[in-house]
Amino acid sequence: MTHALIVVDVQNDFCPGGALAVPGGDEIVGTINAMMEDYDAVILTQDWHPAGHSSFASEHDGKKPFDMTEMRYGPQVLWPDHCVQGTEGASFHPELKTHADLVIRKGFRPGIDSYSAFYENDQKTPTGLEGYLKSRGIDTLTLVGLATDFCVHFSAVDAARLGFDVTVRMDACRAIDLDGSLAAAEEAMRSAGVKLV
Repeated sequence: MTHALIVVDVQNDFCPGGALAVPGGDEIVGTINAMMEDYDAVILTQDWHPAGHSSFASEHDGKKPFDMTEMRYGPQVLWPDHCVQGTEGASFHPELKTHADLVIRKGFRPGIDSYSAFYENDQKTPTGLEGYLKSRGIDTLTLVGLATDFCVHFSAVDAARLGFDVTVRMDACRAIDLDGSLAAAEEAMRSAGVKLV
């Protein structure tokens, strides 16, 4: 059994003071750093949007952040502009250890958002993470990071669907909790066979 830690989107824009701050997002950094030495591999994911990304509310007339819209691939939450490539907001939290085996950047295609570390939101376009893990013989994953109810949730469900043994360490995650999204995400993860500890 080879076990990887997947650290999801611990970036400045998702921490207090950031453009899309997750409450307490910075509180998990010490816990995550302490966990890293216990795994065979550490993978970091990074939201990496071009300016003017289609998931930004600022790109849709009459829409505001957290409104819903319909994209060609289905319903999409509209977000404040965040994690724009090369900005301080897109950088990893300054206290996060970043000596990882791999950094996966997602959300860089202008017309499609990406929550999961494995697929864009169309559920078809792969990031390449599955192939990397399988080529390394990694079959067991522990996920931590931001936000529990979006990028951690979608990554965990996709990983389970792809046949990995998946655990989410809830003490090393924080949620946005938009209109009950945390409870819905927890239910979806459990239903997919993800262990929440």
